[in-house]
Order: sequence, then C-alpha cells, then structure tokens
Amino acid sequence: MEKTYVKGGAFLIEEQSHSEVFTPEDFTEEHRMIGETTKDFVDNEVTPQLEAMENHAWEVARQLVQQAGELGLLGATIPEEYGGLGLDQTTSVVIAEYIGRGGGFGTTFGAQTSIGLLPILYFGSEELRKKWIPKIVSGEVVTAYCLSEAGSGSDALGAKCSARLTEDGEHYVLNGEKMWISNGGFADVYIVFAKVDGEKDKFSAFVVERSENCHPGAEEHKMGIKSSSTTPLILSDAKVPAGNLLGEIGDGAKIALNILNVGRFKLGASVTGGAKLALDQSVKYANEREQFGQPISNFGAIKHKLAEMAIRTWVAESITYRTVGMIDALIGDGMDDAKKLKSIEEYAVESSINKVACSETLDFVVDEMVQIYGGYGYSAEYPAEKAYRDSRINRIFEGTNEINRMLIPGMLLKRAMKGEIRLLQAAKALQDEILNPQLSLDVDQGLLVNELKLARNAKKVALMVLGSAAQKYMQDIQNQQEILIGCADIIMDAYSMESACLRALKYAENNGEEAAQKYVDAVSVFCNDAIQRVEATAKNTLAGFAEGDDLRMMLAALKRFTKNNSPVNTIAARRRIADGLIEANGYNFS
Repeated sequence: MEKTYVKGGAFLIEEQSHSEVFTPEDFTEEHRMIGETTKDFVDNEVTPQLEAMENHAWEVARQLVQQAGELGLLGATIPEEYGGLGLDQTTSVVIAEYIGRGGGFGTTFGAQTSIGLLPILYFGSEELRKKWIPKIVSGEVVTAYCLSEAGSGSDALGAKCSARLTEDGEHYVLNGEKMWISNGGFADVYIVFAKVDGEKDKFSAFVVERSENCHPGAEEHKMGIKSSSTTPLILSDAKVPAGNLLGEIGDGAKIALNILNVGRFKLGASVTGGAKLALDQSVKYANEREQFGQPISNFGAIKHKLAEMAIRTWVAESITYRTVGMIDALIGDGMDDAKKLKSIEEYAVESSINKVACSETLDFVVDEMVQIYGGYGYSAEYPAEKAYRDSRINRIFEGTNEINRMLIPGMLLKRAMKGEIRLLQAAKALQDEILNPQLSLDVDQGLLVNELKLARNAKKVALMVLGSAAQKYMQDIQNQQEILIGCADIIMDAYSMESACLRALKYAENNGEEAAQKYVDAVSVFCNDAIQRVEATAKNTLAGFAEGDDLRMMLAALKRFTKNNSPVNTIAARRRIADGLIEANGYNFS
C-alpha cells in the first residue's frame, strides 16, 4: 500500500494519462484464453440447459457448477493452496463478463464464486478455509449468501435473525428466516448473517451447513433469472460450531459491505457481457428481418438503436476494466488476502459506479432489443423476451441502484473528511475559478481534445454541485437523498466520459487514428449527449438547494463548463457505427 497508486475516488479531482488506464486491449494471452474457455463453456454447455434450469432441474445446475470447477473458472483468483489458480482480479472479471451470457446461471455462478465464497477466504479461520474453499472451487460443494430478510433488504442491520452462544461455549444456535437466497434450493453451505443475542452491535456472520434445522423454503416465483434457484432459508435452532464464526462478533456489517464491493465490480462485467450478447443477437435479427422489401437494418431508426446500444455497451466495458485495472495495480504481485480486500475496498466508489452504470446499460440494451424484434420481442420463443426479464434484477441486488447512487457521493465525502483524497482543497480551488473565470481561447488541437475537455468540465460540475451541497447541509447531507442522487448521476457520467476518452486515445496511439475511428465516433457521440445530461441534472440539483446570487453564480459557471464548442454530427457518427455492426453481423467493438 506504500507505493504510488491512483487513490479511489481521486479520478474526480486528478487527471490520468491514457497510458495509465487499463483497457480490454491490454489483455494478456492468458486473459484471452480464459475468456474463450468461459465463452465456449457458456455457449456449448450452459445455454442449451437454460430451459431445463428454468424448470428447476437443479441437478443440471449442480453439474454445470462442477464442470466450471473442473475448468478452473470457480477459483481463478483463489490462492493455489486452497485449490484455486491464484490469478489476478482482471481474470475474474473476464470470466464474469462471459458468464453474463448465461442468463440466470450467471447468478448461480456469482453466488458460488463471489458472495458465497469470499467471506470465508477473507474472514474465515485457516481451519474454515481449508475445509470449505477447495470443495467450493472444485464445485463439489455449492454455497449461498444469506443477508436479506423479509423486513430488512437495504437495511441489513434491521435483521431479526439471532444467534445465541450455548452455555458450554461450543456452539451458536441460530433462529430466523432469510430471504431471496441465490442457490438456496440446492446449496450445501450458507453464509448467514445474524445478531448475537439479538443485539445490533453484535451483527455477525457464520458458516452454516444445510441440515434439518437449516433448510430452504419453497422456490420463489420470479419475473426473471428463472434458471437460478431463489428461496428463503429457514433456521430453527440450527447449531453451528463456535469456530464457524467469520471474523469477530460484530464484524457482520464490515464483511457484508466488503464482499458487496467485490460483487459490484464483477456485476458490472457480467451485465456488460449480457449487453454484448443482446446487441449481437439484435444485429443478426435486424439483418435477417425484412420489411418493405429490405432488411430492417437498412432503416435509420434501427441504425440509431443499434449504434446507441453499441456505444453504451462499449463505455460500460471501458469503465469496468479501468476499475479492475486500478485494483490489480494496487494489489501488485502479492497474493496476501488482506491486501487484496483492502485494494478492492479502496475502489468502492468506482465499484458502485460500475454496478449502477452497467446494469442500467443492460436494461437499455435489452429494452431496445425487444423493440427491434417487434412483436417477436414479446414472444418467449425468441431471445429478447428472456433477456428483458433477466436483466431487471441487476438494478436491485448487490445493493439497489438507489442505495449505490447515494453511496457514491457519500463515500467521496467520507474519504475527503478523512484526508484520503484532497476533495475539499479541490472544491476550494474550483470556487476560486468560478469567482474569477479566466478567458479561454480553446486553441488546443488533436484527437478528441474537445471530448476530453468536456469530460474534465463534467468533473468540475460534479465537484461544484457536491461541494456546494456539502457546504450547505454539512452532516445532514446524508438525508438529502434527491441531492445525492443528482450528484451521483453527474459523477457517473464524468467517470464514463473520461474512461471512454482515455481508452480511445490509447487505442489510437497504439493502432493509428484510422483503426480507432469507431472508438472515436463512440466517444464523440457519448460525450456530446452526456454533457447535456450533466447540464440538465446539475441545473435541477442546484435549484433544489441553492437560491439567489449563489444559484445565479453557479448556473453561470455551469453554462461555461457545459458549453460544447464543437457539436458533433451524431446522426452520421451513429450511422458509421451501425454500418460496421451490420457488416460484421454482430458486435464488432472487441
């Protein structure tokens, strides 16, 4: 941790060179090989079995988990001493992206490899690690994560599930009911959160084996991801060895939050993989479907949809790998588990951005997919219907998008107050710039110079709005949810704009501007539209808490920051992108 690195959240106030940003074009041969292995597994083994799993053939799901284990996909980042491959976090994200092609099985896989496994790795005793992790990464044992309850979803500490230590100190006895447990119907072991003695400050986590006193309830009847098992978990005097406590008594919130951070940046990858598949299928259908004597892919309205789907998917991919690249850079070559967890925690802000932005990208893409398929998009016999149903859950689990939106500015402010990032100093400098604006002649020239300027100005807008709101509300800002959500939307657009610019510039430097044309078009369109969103969101958010001269001053600054001196012909750029997709008969950005 003592080496120089990009601090989490510092993107808002610092500049990064395109050479410092990790992109999918930087994959090693090993990353690509594992990606192809995962893709082949999903397309050849998982996809043909999705219908069986939608009919709750959980023996098929177990078999597929074991096959994934045999391929090494379940333990990619797990140390070799516990049966894993000991690879970097980027590898796990590559795997997650391709698993995202597998519909509800992606939820099964995620519970097995992330939230159901990592609490044991990072917080379990050596005895627990050696007992369970090799069996989980081989697929012999299926695991599940049990945090939510009927009355406590986002409010995890509102849980009623209790744990009581027996008089001899040998066991904990757990009672209660957990809800919405992925893998619940066929898991062998559960990570269960409960309050010791029913006390809030003793919220803790335990490894609990399935038994007569710890068993699943009936399967939930869900809107989507029907090919994954979701049940309650019923605990009735379930006896757990005292050594099955994870961490210390009272560590439950810390364990839950840290593990959810991991789940969030991996979810960003998984939904991006789903978006790529949906777009690929949409292009193929648009090329095949004829109306008025020609393929519907010839029509401008369809080209607009395909291009926008591709742009948003590519930007989602860009922020996903930028984030995991920073995590891996901080981890370095060491495989110390405490260091890995600390490194992931460092980028909690970016992980929440990934979760929200990427899940909403997938929702946009599958919605447009249904529209492109038309009436067939509403038919269960075509892939659009299932993709649409399956995508919706991603905005709810791993923390709802609303919760994550409030976390993004909230965590930035906490880091600033602790002195971990120089956000307050940057806000003061920006205030001076707003009060004493300097004339800019905009003489810089070069590839994407205007877009990079817009991205930097979007960060200034985010800092202005967040800083002004924090100054007004002080500690009470945590209760100003609408303001926090507005700040988060601006921050997410700023991070996405900058990530897209840096990726395109890096690609152009390494491959030439002509080869980078579709990336340049994507960045130009995205930044052109994003800066308009930033302006509208900032205007409404500022009006929500500022007034008089202060509001007028900030609106004037906002107008300067969001002025686009080089508007883009977005129709032509989207057509070029769409024509490339149509010619390739699928997603051609990777």
